[in-house]
Parts: sequence; structure tokens; C-alpha cells
Amino acid sequence: MDLYDRVADLPLSIGSVDLQRHEMDTSADFTRVSTVVELHGGEDGADAPAVGRGEDVTYEADDQERLLDAHAAGDLDWDLTGEYTLDSFSAALDELDLFPEPPAQETFRHYRRWAVESAALDLALRQADTHFAAALDRSYDPVEFVVSTRLDTGDEPSADRVEAWLDVDPSLAFKLDPTPEWSDALLADLAATDSVRILDFKAFYEGTDVDVTPGPDFYRRVAEAFPDAVLEDAKLTGETRDALAGTEGRLSWDYPITGVESVRELPIEPEWLNIKPSRFGTVESLLDTVEHCLDEGITMYGGGQYELDVGRQHLHAVASTFYPDSPNDTAPRAYNVPEPHADVPASPLDPPESPAGLGW
Repeated sequence: MDLYDRVADLPLSIGSVDLQRHEMDTSADFTRVSTVVELHGGEDGADAPAVGRGEDVTYEADDQERLLDAHAAGDLDWDLTGEYTLDSFSAALDELDLFPEPPAQETFRHYRRWAVESAALDLALRQADTHFAAALDRSYDPVEFVVSTRLDTGDEPSADRVEAWLDVDPSLAFKLDPTPEWSDALLADLAATDSVRILDFKAFYEGTDVDVTPGPDFYRRVAEAFPDAVLEDAKLTGETRDALAGTEGRLSWDYPITGVESVRELPIEPEWLNIKPSRFGTVESLLDTVEHCLDEGITMYGGGQYELDVGRQHLHAVASTFYPDSPNDTAPRAYNVPEPHADVPASPLDPPESPAGLGW
């Protein structure tokens, strides 16, 4: 049985919808706003109906505020109450525009769709008195994670934040976002820590604060400084292909991955992929892509998007089920605060003793 088939027919009863705003200053020098979608169960006679929750990680705060304002004013045109299966609920969402006004970026449509679909999956699993891994005939295992932190938020890029976190926990590993401004001395300092597992070139972003221009010299310097690290989201051109020759087995993709077809359209057959559920939009697309990776022997690892609430739990649930031993960029929220501190959990994270729904 396909993975999605194991959950597609789960009964789903929705009685009401609520939205909750969350905000936090982050280590990347911006204020993160997210919205948690709550789907309250419509079970007849239940003293405390189940609640399914999902998190909208749309990055533009204005898009989040317009959604929350429409909900508060009673103008949100989301008629989601009723009786469904998970699959029929997803089909119903195909006919619904989840944005009161067009989003700043079209990619945000997948993010909000995932918030609603993950809330529905969470609710359906809870109403069936089961959890994500069990429904897929799998189990939860401890989740390894790496810490994602930016080094370019000050006057000059430095290894200070990595070293500060290593002072807290010398066993930590990292996912970093190099830029062409990184000097050879900085690359050497970081390599000497032997803690960098993933380097994200971010070549596919356009019109954002994290855009990085690809270049052969930049790619070559980074690849040579970290001969064992995964190299994520490099843009392959004639020049950059030559610069990255011999690294094909550690190239990975994140931003372009939105479903199985996007994997098949990559310039090479990948051996690594960053799986961010929100990029897929639907439960079906996520599970179909995970299944494709399992069939093709592609190593998966999880990626985060500064989730502030239940969204980070959902990343852990998926990673725990399918790729717990990978360098998952899903460190707990405590690692996203502006300054490193000691009150943080260590890797790996233990699964919950009594899991329910998509919670972890």
C-alpha cells in the first residue's frame, strides 16, 4: 500500500476553525510572525472535541496580518466545517483561495495550504486515536538535528556564533549559509571546528533578504574547504558545474523541491534532498515524494522555516518516522533566539512517550 493510501481515507469531522498569531525575534535579525490554524473536531456528544493544529510559515508578516484581520472581522471565507475523509478534504481545498489578498510570493500558497492540511491530518489522526508513524505502519526514533545560524548579521562575517554555540555544547553540528563575502580565513576557522554538516548556497531565492549570487570561485572555495559536507541549492551552470566537479554525491536541493516531478526535473539524479513539508502543500505530495526517495535510495533530511509553534513538532514527527539519523535542520525553537544560551535540548531528541496525531 502506498504511504498516502494509509491515511487518505481517515474520517475527518470539523466543527469550527480558529487562528492564533505567534511572533519572535530571531537569530537571523528579523521578527518572525506565523499563524497556527486550529481545526476543532465536530464529534457529536464529545465533552472535549479533538483539535488539529498546523502552522502557516508564510514569511511576509503582512500576508499573515491580512489573514488574521479577516478572521477577526468575520470576513474569512473558509467554510471548512463538515464531514470528510482526509482525501476529500484536500480535494475541497483545491476549490478554495486561502489568501484574502494575493500573497507576496506564489510559493506562500503551498505554505498556507500545508498549514491547513497538516491541521486536518493532525485532527484526523487524533479522531482515529492514533499518531502519524503508527498510521503509516512505522515507528518513531530519536531525531538527530543540526543548528542553523547565520554569520552575516554583523559588520563582518565571523565564526563567533558557531564558537559560542560550541562553548554551550561541543557536540553540536551546523547548517550554514555561506556567501561570497566569506574569506578563506573564515572558511578555515569554520572547517577547523569539524562541525559543519550542510552548506546552503541559496541560489534559487529571488527578491528576498537571503538571495546569494552563484559563482564558480565561490562554490569551489566552499566545496574544497568542507570536503565532506552536503552542498545544498547550488545553481548548476557550465562554470559552476566545473567548479563542483567531483561533488555530485553530496549535492542536495531544497527550494525547488515541491513534489515528485520536481525531483525528476533536477539537473542530476540526487543523492540528498531537504524535505520541508510546507513546500509540498499537500499531505499527498509530501508522502509521495518521501516514498519516491525511499524507493530510489535518496537520503532525506528535514529543514525548518523558523516555526514558532506546532510546525516544528510536525517536522520532528516526519523526520522521526523517515530519516531520524540525518543532519536534520530542525533544531528546537530555543536555538532560534538572537543569542546562544545553555538552556537548550541536546541532539538527538527523544520521541514522546504518548504520541498523538501529528504532535511530537
